[in-house]
Formats: sequence, structure tokens, C-alpha cells
Amino acid sequence: MAFEVFDKRNTSLRRAPSVSIQKRGVISINRAAYTLMGAPECVELLYDREDGVVGIRGVGDDVPHGYAVRGAGRSAGTGPVMVAGSAFTAFYDIDTTISRRYPARMDDDVLCIDLDAGTEIIGNRGRRHAAPPADAPPAATEHDR
Repeated sequence: MAFEVFDKRNTSLRRAPSVSIQKRGVISINRAAYTLMGAPECVELLYDREDGVVGIRGVGDDVPHGYAVRGAGRSAGTGPVMVAGSAFTAFYDIDTTISRRYPARMDDDVLCIDLDAGTEIIGNRGRRHAAPPADAPPAATEHDR
């Protein structure tokens, strides 16, 4: 019998490449997509108005319009990376009223996402503060416990 050691850091590379645009315009690139790009330190943001496609291309840190890529919290090196894209999304009037995830594909040296192909992201954070359904029993108070 031959055992293999499971390394959880390898699991994210098997996921499909995707890019999320969050409510505040932050662009989150999952590890699979970032690896496809060659893991650049800086990127430039591109937009095709006619087709509604966002492009992300790796550039050197000497490019004046480049954006630094940042690791996300404790998962730096294994998790998604972030790009500050609020000025970009505002300039091109890209809807950021809700967070959306888009499948990503490489076209030559550009990571592309089609803005018509996104799905809404529903996370845990918003649910904690959501109002309970109308038919829900009243919440217990400190006195009831």
C-alpha cells in the first residue's frame, strides 16, 4: 500500500479560473487564474466596451498605470489575490452594486472576463445582519436565557 500526503495548498489550483468584482470595486483573482497569468506582481486593467469584457494583463512594476497585486490576508501565497479596481469600475461604469464572480479565460497574455457571464456572490457576512423572516419566532433576550 502506498499512501500520499494530502497538501491542502494544492486544492485551489484545481478550481476553475475565476475573477470576482466586489461591491466596492475590489477585483479578486482566484489562485487558478493568477497562476495562469504567470503570477505577476503588477497588472494593468483593460476594457473592451463593445464586447463588455474586462482584461487583466501582467506588467512590470515600472509601468505607471499598473496596479500592485496583493495577497489576501492569511492566505497570501495560496489564496486569491486582490487588485484595487474601484477607480477602474467607476470610470467604465461597471456595476458593483452586488459582488459577482466571473469565469476567466486566457486570450494570449490577457486574462479575460465577460461581464455578461457573472453570477452573484452571496457570502456569510451579509446574512448575520439580515432581518429574520416575518414568520420567525422572536429572538430570545438576555432575560429569557
